[in-house]
Amino acid sequence: MNLNALIEKRSGNQCELCGSPIGIQVYEVPPQDKSNENNSIMICHKCLAQIEKKEDLDANHWKKLSETMWSEVPGIQVMAWRMLNRLRNESWASENLDMLYLDDENLAWAKATGDHENDASVDLHRDANGNILQHGDAVILTKSLDVKGTTLNAKMGTVVKNIRLVHDNTEQIEGKIEGQTIVILTKFVRKQGS
Repeated sequence: MNLNALIEKRSGNQCELCGSPIGIQVYEVPPQDKSNENNSIMICHKCLAQIEKKEDLDANHWKKLSETMWSEVPGIQVMAWRMLNRLRNESWASENLDMLYLDDENLAWAKATGDHENDASVDLHRDANGNILQHGDAVILTKSLDVKGTTLNAKMGTVVKNIRLVHDNTEQIEGKIEGQTIVILTKFVRKQGS
């Protein structure tokens, strides 16, 4: 039986963190050298988005951790520990974190990403109105911009289609205006249709 089939069978085709049966997939808990049934778990798309900080953390979504944290699967224990740490300002999460025991090896694995040092805040690309921007979105300039190093002046109201997010800076996006790829500050755009 292959790894995916083993994890599907173990999980009962539901997320092993929140219990959702919708949009599930196998997730390899980082860091790891080789995937196996102890370091890979079944999670839903909502858990994945929040784990990867592509969506704001929703404390109510994670309440099932009170049950799933007791799993004997090390990968589930590690992810429960990491998420409870991110939610530690919630009283229920803090109480569960106090009860959750990890042996030294799994605790070192849980701390390896440094995620426990972060709070629940998520840095997302947001437009001038606070709407979340995604790769491929279309935005409208809210201010006329002079593009450095060129004679190009991007006028207010210009639509920039198929934007790309700058991964290491949530205040910047890339887009094409008049055939030139430029970096645009997110505070000078609004998502089209919002």
